[in-house]
Amino acid sequence: MEQSGNLDNSKMSCRNLTKSFPSKKQNFLILDGISFDVRENEFLVLFGPGQCGKTTLLYMLAGIEPPTSGEIRHGGKQVLEPDSSRAVVYQTMALFSWLTVKGNVEFGPKARGVSKERRERDTQHFIDLVGLTGFENSYPIQLSGGMKQRVGIARAYCNNPDVLLMDEPFGHLDAQTRYMMQESLEKIWQNEKRTVVFVTNNIEEAIFLADRIILLSNCPSRICAEYDIALPRPRSVMDPEFLRLRKEITAAMDRVVDKEGGQP
Repeated sequence: MEQSGNLDNSKMSCRNLTKSFPSKKQNFLILDGISFDVRENEFLVLFGPGQCGKTTLLYMLAGIEPPTSGEIRHGGKQVLEPDSSRAVVYQTMALFSWLTVKGNVEFGPKARGVSKERRERDTQHFIDLVGLTGFENSYPIQLSGGMKQRVGIARAYCNNPDVLLMDEPFGHLDAQTRYMMQESLEKIWQNEKRTVVFVTNNIEEAIFLADRIILLSNCPSRICAEYDIALPRPRSVMDPEFLRLRKEITAAMDRVVDKEGGQP
């Protein structure tokens, strides 16, 4: 259930979030006082060391994992459970093996009772958008890793979410395929704007995709810095400003790791 109430004009807002999990001796604190806003149609990247709580934070935004304390609001309503207005793209894409590409992409709208005419139109549109035209009748077992992720992105978009939450979706791909998927996602996002929150621990990926990067510390995770990325799109990893930002943010990350969660 979601409760009404408007805190601000942001698409999503997080206020004083903490998250802890019980352990044998005492509760293990993962997130400690996280506050930030997500802007309309922004591509926001959550960036930080491995195992710092990025995925936990993303699941909290989705409503999958409740905060221990603090509050998350989406469109002025408190997030208390998962909702179709927030779609999640996971690192390992859980496609339905018995359904074709078309069947996977249209699954959500079909389950919601969207008319066949509109469903087929939207499904084909997003299959075309992610570059899988001609593979409509293929099954997941016949697809490469990158193609499966394209299906996952098309499926998420076809559900028409207000916010798209992406948990290191390219982390398991080889370097060349990962770069191709980054380029594809950037083009898809430019064509079909959505508010995106994207988790990664890859600095090049973060700068290539982000409008803004939030740098998180080690556990217990706090926000250490924010970076507005004003580079023109499409971006080049050889752009001098791209290289400068990579050096600056990498140095900040190194200081965060060295200080075990301290400020950079």
